[in-house]
Amino acid sequence: MLNYEKLVVHEPVLVNEVIKAFRLDNAHLKIKSLTRRRFIDATLGMGGHSVEIIKHGGKVLGIEMDPEMMSFAEDRLKKACPPPHRDSVWRFFKIIQDNFVNIEEVAKSSGFTKVDGIIFDLGVATPQLISSDRGFSFTNEESLLDMRLSSATQGVTAADLVNSLGKKDLVKLFREVMNSKDAIRLANSIHESRKKRRLVTVGDFLAIVGSIIKPKKNLHVGTLPFLALRIAVNSELYNLTEALPQAFRLLVKFGRLVVISFHSLEDEIVKKYFRELETVGVAKILTVKPIVPEPSERINNPRSRSAKLRILEKV
Repeated sequence: MLNYEKLVVHEPVLVNEVIKAFRLDNAHLKIKSLTRRRFIDATLGMGGHSVEIIKHGGKVLGIEMDPEMMSFAEDRLKKACPPPHRDSVWRFFKIIQDNFVNIEEVAKSSGFTKVDGIIFDLGVATPQLISSDRGFSFTNEESLLDMRLSSATQGVTAADLVNSLGKKDLVKLFREVMNSKDAIRLANSIHESRKKRRLVTVGDFLAIVGSIIKPKKNLHVGTLPFLALRIAVNSELYNLTEALPQAFRLLVKFGRLVVISFHSLEDEIVKKYFRELETVGVAKILTVKPIVPEPSERINNPRSRSAKLRILEKV
């Protein structure tokens, strides 16, 4: 069980930029509570972006896989609702437990089929990353090598992958984020190590990684191998590729799709899809270059350092 209350120490990444992208900032548009525009937070997490959307006059459908995160976010969103209306919160938000790969189905079942904006804040939330029992972090070597965002809905763990995939599949998995030489060496080493005993913990995996990957300045040896496993366990690239077209279909004319990515594989998928839509004349890219956090935000919230925000408008 995670104690989220003690972990809320940062503002959501690029929150002011998201509010401006959705034209909810006071300089552009003043929204009355009875005419609230509708938005989908496809990656609700701890509710940071949704809280600000509600405060700035929006109504939110939030999608989140993790039930503990959902519970925490719901409390935060209730507090963001205008005081006279906190007993009728559906006027302001609704939360559904699901994966954003099912965003269109979730929206239809919730009566949220025509929306003014959708946000994807990709990656793993800070509480999940630093959790001692999920296997995302290098800090607890005794933690099980899990990496599932939701143990209730996902079966395959990172340990399952490293212990069962063939060498060619392991190479393919690690090559997503690593150079071919390191990916091949790591796959070979895993294959040999698991003949002796099953790899179970973070420490088991780190021991192999540390013997293969050379340390680099400001980059832990486990960063890229762990990222590759996390992407594979949670089908992150596939889910994003599937979800973007669904999200675009849910937008009203001049509605906006906002995506915050944290590594180049995600960003490349978003950039390519946005260009395809602009090329056929159904959308306009509003960010020639991605928006990145200001220096002050990068200092106050280290998680934001690799964030890139892109905006697409339906025309």
